[in-house]
Amino acid sequence: MSFILREQKNNVLILTLNRADKFNSFNREMALQLIAELDKAEKDKSVRAIILTGTGKAFCAGQDLAEAIDPNGPGIKKIVDEHYNPIILRIRNIEKPIIAAVNGVAAGAGANIALACDIIFVGKSASFIQAFSKIGLIPDSGGTFTLPRLVGFNMASALMITGDKVTADEAIQYGMAYKLFDDASLLEQTLVNAHHVAAMPTKAIGLTKRLLNKSYSNNLAEQLNFEGTIQVDAANSYDYNEGVKAFLEKRKPDFKGE
Repeated sequence: MSFILREQKNNVLILTLNRADKFNSFNREMALQLIAELDKAEKDKSVRAIILTGTGKAFCAGQDLAEAIDPNGPGIKKIVDEHYNPIILRIRNIEKPIIAAVNGVAAGAGANIALACDIIFVGKSASFIQAFSKIGLIPDSGGTFTLPRLVGFNMASALMITGDKVTADEAIQYGMAYKLFDDASLLEQTLVNAHHVAAMPTKAIGLTKRLLNKSYSNNLAEQLNFEGTIQVDAANSYDYNEGVKAFLEKRKPDFKGE
């Protein structure tokens, strides 16, 4: 059984977490399958945007705790080092837009995987829970890095300590998600937006993502210098030349992501 469903619609790849009976909680096999699919998508030039979503009523309930406490299982250190850290690093470092369609509960690592994505759409039944404190763990999967930058230090601290649920409406209000859709139309609307993004100059989008990643560690002068370097790369792209020509010729550009 494949724990990651893969479907490509034109230039958009949909990766669906597929353990609905376990609310799409991760075991080792599912984590390694997702890593492999992300690696393939990074290399595949026909993929210009990626959607990450879940089957059934959940986006992802985090770690399968039965595996986590299994004396013959991988153990917490391997789970963090070999499952979640590589997933988060791929989401952030793949220079293609990765879009979360959060179709239900996103708890623990599941919440932080969604929050690491470039654009986050939520259905009305979606929710985010930093569930770690409820079982005596600390937030992983980049949560202590990402969440404070999205909602502010005090709000992130409160959500992580209490483990309180954030509803879809609250996620929009707090800046954790971009747009809210009805559950029935979430994937369709996410796909419309993903096709729009995939038709854009995705070379520049990837470079923008690189700049955003560096903004976490650079000071202003360093970031300005890095912007100058990356802007030269963008200006040497096919998409830039096509965009300028299309503007001057008053026509719609045909970007290739190159």
